[in-house]
Amino acid sequence: MLICIINPNTTKKMTDNIEVVAKKVASNGTTIVSTNPKNGPESIEGYYDEVFCIPGLIEEVLSNSEADAYIIACFDDTGLDAIRTITNKPVLGIGDSSFHIASCLAGTFSVITTLDLSVPILKNNLLKRGFDRICVNVSSVNVPVLDLENEESNALLAIEDEIQRSITNDKAEAIVLGCAGMADFAEKLEKKFSIPVIEGVSSSIILAEGLVKMKKTTSKLGGYSYPRPKSYAGIFKPFEFKK
Repeated sequence: MLICIINPNTTKKMTDNIEVVAKKVASNGTTIVSTNPKNGPESIEGYYDEVFCIPGLIEEVLSNSEADAYIIACFDDTGLDAIRTITNKPVLGIGDSSFHIASCLAGTFSVITTLDLSVPILKNNLLKRGFDRICVNVSSVNVPVLDLENEESNALLAIEDEIQRSITNDKAEAIVLGCAGMADFAEKLEKKFSIPVIEGVSSSIILAEGLVKMKKTTSKLGGYSYPRPKSYAGIFKPFEFKK
């Protein structure tokens, strides 16, 4: 089995870290290929950044056509619906995958992300996927994505404080870490708080392997139908869909 995991931003170090986490949970027979676009923002923080990631995401999917499944490693699930239209193979987002796993382990959960500007995006995704009824809160620690690995940012302490607040005030029974860059913290936080702490990279690998083993494909009826052939103008000419 070959799973292609795509970091939609252009920061190679983050891509490498995502690959390490993915390989820890992947089965022995699974090969992980990690990649990121050549063009686009260095991190994804809000609606504006998301727009400029999607062309690069499409290019990476088309360049890795031999993969059995694809994972979009941005917690905003950037471009998830668009990518599902260009392939019949399973395509998972780490945000959506985390919500599914959390719902299997707890009656309620909270999402803790990086910045305030990501909170509305995640709330919209939860509503769209129907998880808003069991997600009791979405909050941020106000640490930029690229600062998560900087010890001076005190990111881990900020996340710990927010987890305790959510357990006490929101009655969260599980915590979802709302950024791929937080994945390294999950195991330590789970031991500290003795509740499920879920990160999206591992969640999506497990689900992707399962879907491939079940030989399931993305439906091509309705919204995930292949794009209709049409002309694209200017710099987007190369993105004309040809099945």
